[in-house]
Parts: sequence; C-alpha cells; structure tokens
Amino acid sequence: MNRDSLSGVRMGHAEARVPTKEREERRRQALEWGLESAWSITDRTIPLFNRNGVAGKFSSSQTFLGVPVQQDMRALDGQDVVFVGAPLDAGTTYRSGTRFGPSGIRAVTSLSLGYSFELGVDLYESLRMVDAGDISIIPANIEKSFDQIDKAVAFLHEREVFPVIFGGDHSIGYPDIRGLAPYVDGNIGIIHFDRHPDMGEMTLDERMHGTPFFHATNIPNAPPSNLVQIGIGGWNMNRQGVKNVRERGATSITVGDIDRWGLDRIAEIALELAWKDAKAVFLSFDIDVLDPAFAPGTGTPEPGGLLPREALRLLELVTREGLAGMEVVEVAPPYDVADTTSMLGARVVMDVLGVLVKNGKLGRMPAAEAGEPSDREASDEPSR
Repeated sequence: MNRDSLSGVRMGHAEARVPTKEREERRRQALEWGLESAWSITDRTIPLFNRNGVAGKFSSSQTFLGVPVQQDMRALDGQDVVFVGAPLDAGTTYRSGTRFGPSGIRAVTSLSLGYSFELGVDLYESLRMVDAGDISIIPANIEKSFDQIDKAVAFLHEREVFPVIFGGDHSIGYPDIRGLAPYVDGNIGIIHFDRHPDMGEMTLDERMHGTPFFHATNIPNAPPSNLVQIGIGGWNMNRQGVKNVRERGATSITVGDIDRWGLDRIAEIALELAWKDAKAVFLSFDIDVLDPAFAPGTGTPEPGGLLPREALRLLELVTREGLAGMEVVEVAPPYDVADTTSMLGARVVMDVLGVLVKNGKLGRMPAAEAGEPSDREASDEPSR
C-alpha cells in the first residue's frame, strides 16, 4: 500500500490549506475585550478574561462552540448557521429531562476546537455562525409551544440562515417542519434517524414525542412518500404508528436492514426516496437511534441501536447532497453518564456541518494551493 493513500497522510497535507484568518481575528478581539493577562503569563495572546473560549477550553462558554450570541434577532442576516434551542419536554411520555438538552449540548462543546482532521474542515474558518439562545417554551401548553417553535423556525428560514435546532423531545419535529414548509417551493423530504417511527396520531389525547411525523406528513408539501426512517426497531414500538407508516407509504429501515445491505446501499436508498421529486431535505436525528450503551441520556432508550461509528458514517453519506435544516432531539442530560450523550449530540451537529462545507453545500472551503491535489481529487481507495 502506498503511504500517500492513507487518509491520515492526505488530511495532514490538507491541514496546510485551511486558513487561520478567522481564528487570529477571534484571538485579537478576545485580547482587546478581555484585557491583558497578569505579568507572570508568558504567552501574551492569553486574555485576562476568557472570551469565546479562545484562551482554552477549561470552562464552558455556554454557546455552541463559543460562537457569538445573536442578541438582536432583527439583525440576523447573512450568517451561514444559527444554533437555537427548543427546550421542550412536555411531549415526553415517561422520562422527562430533554428541556436540559440544549444547554447540555452547548456545554460539552467547550471541549471542541472546531476543526476536523478527517474532514479537513475548520468550522470557524468556513462558516459564519451565531447562537440565538432558546425559543421561549410554554411548559404547561404543548400546542402553544408548537406555535412558538413554528414561528421561530420560520423566522430563521425567512432570513435564509441554516438552522440547527437542539431539542427538546421529538415532538418538536412537527413544528420544525411546519416552520420550514412555507419557504420551500415544492416537496420536502425528511431523513429521520430513530429507534421509533414516531408516526402515531395521538398519545394520551395529545400530539407528543411519538407523533411528530404523522402530523408533519399531513403538511401538503411534506408527503409521507419522502419520509425515510433509519434505525427503527426494538420492543418499545407503537403498533398504530407502524400501521400509519405502512398505510401512508413512508419507509422504515431497521438496524437489521443496515446489517444486511451495508451503510452505502442504505444511504443510496435513503437519498433516492427522500429526494424523489423534492426540492429540499430536512434532517431529524433522535439520539436514541444510538445504542444506550453509548447514549444513555435519553428518555426512551432501546437496546440494539446503531453504533456511533455507523451513525456518523451514514450521516456523512446522506447529508452530502445538502439540507434545508436539522434538529438533534431527545438528549436528556439528567440520565447521562459523563456527558456521553450530549457529546454525541454535539458531534452529530459538527459532523453534518463539516460534511455540508466539504461538499460545497454550506459556507466555503479554502482553495487548494496550485499543483496540490484537493481532498476530493485524492482517491479514497487503497492502491493495489
């Protein structure tokens, strides 16, 4: 095997093509705003007061990846990505706690430097990102909360900024699609990672976290034929929801299907169905699609789910054609162990953004130096 065929070698070369301009500006601004450090500090780029996490990740910035807070929502314009929380758990049916999901996901990103060696993407250099905080939820009224989420998500789409929505339980999938629908001139496809189909009509007489895609696929331009569910299975299954999947013509793909057909073929099927006659695709990622050995911090854990490596590879394959937005739901920090589930939720977001950047669907990638092959040009196949 040729050494240059190794991804690690190629991505080591690719790092030289990733600029540092934005990082340097962040550091300069942090030093200006945060004041000079004490006389005993040798590294004079370290500010006295840590701003945006540029002086290290010892403490949480409380925004996703330490990006700036979007204080005035009227000024949201021209950014690439906006992070927003929907801290709702009124739609849970057993173990509540997903209202703490947005803060849990944000907090663990104090550990991240925003650069992926494997993708060759630096999110700070490629994307203009802001954090809009959380949508105001009405805890005692799920329908009013849906209206709040719908209006907030619609506002983000109106401003043409890519929304990353942190749940919250999976009931937010319905208002997330409802907020997107008026801004897509054609059909919307939905790629839905989950252990459960979430296609029941009602739970205990309410639209709850087992029902979002029954109601989302009632929206005229979000037909069930464009809904693809990946990872479905286990023993906690609503039979009415299964019936609705069958009768409406949505597609459920089980973990067994993934084992039988392989990740690449499953991704091909998902893309074919989600994009058929559609103008946009929305990604809904329920963290309980992962085996609870890896993601225990969730309200409805189901053993036998995907391994993190499988899920991340599938995400790379199914999102490279582009997305209109995404949600990560059902992260419930009260049940987590060592922040594992929150870290996986954050990793899903960073990986998807990195894949979108790498494939020219969001933000911008630095140009390759003259005479140096880009990562796209380099073969992923080992030499024989």
